Amino acid sequence: MNQAAQTVATKASDIKRTWHLIDVKDQTLGRIASQIAQLLMGKSKPYFVRNLDCGDYVVIVNAKNVKVTGKKEIQKNYYRHSGYPGGFKSETLKELRVRKPETIITHAVKGMLPQNRLRDKMLKRLFVFAEEEHKYSDKFNN
Repeated sequence: MNQAAQTVATKASDIKRTWHLIDVKDQTLGRIASQIAQLLMGKSKPYFVRNLDCGDYVVIVNAKNVKVTGKKEIQKNYYRHSGYPGGFKSETLKELRVRKPETIITHAVKGMLPQNRLRDKMLKRLFVFAEEEHKYSDKFNN
């Protein structure tokens, strides 16, 4: 019998998580969100499997300075509903950038992650900060 190479199934104990620091200042929202989503999923790892959460930790800084193209600043709307009658709220990207800029990145990344039970686990490893300062500086080897 010739046993050249056998495929080994990935176990949860095999997963190694690293930390990534990404500065999104003057970077396009959609392009950087897709890169963040790939890091959270762990798609670049050789032991990636879809049924396990193989991703890394991602820290985003300067979320308020993320760039969008075209007229999205005034035309893109974000919607939410409180669950009560008349509780529908709508705001533009420009208004949301002033009120809560972290939500812009989180919302974009959430839409690029797979819509399954692992998405919430992946999003828990995403840390977004509006400014340059963050509390995870001890996690990096800088």
